[in-house]
Amino acid sequence: MRTYALQAAAQTDETVTVKGWVNSRRDHGGLIFIDLRDHTGIVQLVIQPETESAFTIAEQLRDEFVISAVGLVRERQEHLKNPNIATGAIEIKVSELEILNRSEPLPIQIHGEAQASEDLRLKYRYLDLRREKMQQRLKQRADYYKQMRSYLEDRDFIEVATPILANSSPEGARDFLIPSRVHDGKFYALPQAPQQFKQLLMVGGVPRYYQIAACFRDEDPRADRLYGEFYQLDLEMSFVDSGEEVRTTVEPLIKNLVTNFAGKTLLSEEVPRIAYREAMEKYGSDKPDLRFGMELTELTEELQNTGFGVFKNAECVKAICVKNAATLSRSQIDQFTDIAKSEGAGGLAYLTFQDGEIKSPIAKFLSPDELLAIQEKMGAQDGDIVFFGADTRQVVNKVLGRLRNEFAAHLDLKDPNIVALCWIVDFPFYEWDDKQNKLDFGHNPFSMPKGGTTGLDTEDKLQVVADQYDMVMNGYEICSGAVRNHNPEVMYKAFGVLGYDESYVNDKFGAMINAFKYGAPPHAGCAFGIDRMFMVLVGEDNIREVVAFPKNGSGIDVMMGSPSLVDDAQLKELHVKTVVED
Repeated sequence: MRTYALQAAAQTDETVTVKGWVNSRRDHGGLIFIDLRDHTGIVQLVIQPETESAFTIAEQLRDEFVISAVGLVRERQEHLKNPNIATGAIEIKVSELEILNRSEPLPIQIHGEAQASEDLRLKYRYLDLRREKMQQRLKQRADYYKQMRSYLEDRDFIEVATPILANSSPEGARDFLIPSRVHDGKFYALPQAPQQFKQLLMVGGVPRYYQIAACFRDEDPRADRLYGEFYQLDLEMSFVDSGEEVRTTVEPLIKNLVTNFAGKTLLSEEVPRIAYREAMEKYGSDKPDLRFGMELTELTEELQNTGFGVFKNAECVKAICVKNAATLSRSQIDQFTDIAKSEGAGGLAYLTFQDGEIKSPIAKFLSPDELLAIQEKMGAQDGDIVFFGADTRQVVNKVLGRLRNEFAAHLDLKDPNIVALCWIVDFPFYEWDDKQNKLDFGHNPFSMPKGGTTGLDTEDKLQVVADQYDMVMNGYEICSGAVRNHNPEVMYKAFGVLGYDESYVNDKFGAMINAFKYGAPPHAGCAFGIDRMFMVLVGEDNIREVVAFPKNGSGIDVMMGSPSLVDDAQLKELHVKTVVED
């Protein structure tokens, strides 16, 4: 029977069989030492010349050979014990040794700090996964899933698997389409989320549903978003007409994952609820990081009569006070100015409070009263810098919201051991799409507008509020949810505002609309992005580090070679022709 490396530490004076990889080999002339590695750790093997067969084999061993060894577990001499590993007090005196498989020299290093480029690591991901850190991540993730399932099942949620081959629907991102072989010209789509299916489960009488669901979106990858496929903890509750009931149900799970799973400290046991518009005005973001202050402060009224043209001609003037930032060099401020410009600002005005003076290229354009009003309202003290945004309100919030995060990162204000949670609530039901130059849904069309059909009668449709909510963790959106629109008339009217008639709604969401006509209970739910949340909990900056087999930053699986060309015969069978543009 096989004994794991870590188990051998408790089996002194017993004969055991261990199997694993050669982590290292040391030939001391009369003795050969092998560090054998398995998923539990490392154990030292000792092979003596007297065991001729084993010694001969040991001389052939190289790093990453797969071996099996039989031997006696014995305590090491006191001066030879290694306190740095869990099995450092014992070793295995080998009597039998077998090579199960040989290994060529590895194309990437799996020991030590020096690592290959990400693309090379992903090309040989099966080797990269042998690293202790990656093994630990896989085990952590399994435990993470276990805790989520246990929490929800203790609260009567039922796990239900929903289809992967689904229908295309407008949910905010591009679909992955699957051509049908037997239905010429028609396509399945991989689900962006199990949204419609979970709502249909509520109609079907399921009281509480959950699923660790695979979701597929053709979106550009980034550090906190995987390309193509990701997983979410998807859940829904029937006979619920309040988002607060969902929030109070799932909130303890997330707090428990922060403290008991990740071993981090909550900034506050009380998770604040912040209205979307308040978040945008105060933090310049609908996913604010609350681990630090640096809130956006309105100065429009204080500067309404200023002679400084940049402020005078702006719709909105706001500022952030960056504490102890007076040590920033000119070149560093220039870097922040470039960031501000990338977000739409014309430049970056600032006032430095240092040695009892106010130093700035713009100070001469502001009156003493205006400078005093700015200092008092911003709470600026010696050593601080106040940075301004002056433009339309939307641009000012966007620019200062980005700078707020950049300054916090530069000044090490984002303590990785602290987790700040908040709920963003009351999202706009509609938003203006600049690219399409038209009104569109803010999140998705399945949410209930506050007030139902009467809530949609507001003349300014951008003021319509949806009963939608996001949970934010340290500046990352980790959850999105809503009270669902379970009334066909409200659904028709919501789409009608955007110019879509009933036939369009029936065509796109026919199954759900028809189901709602047969006694659909009020229901609500949410979905957590568990890859992103796991990334934050374990302290990674790159989401690809927490997934076993991710695509690279270009959306390519460099290990498996996908996407790839397929045979013409396959395309013909699917009634598909490809057109490659020059």
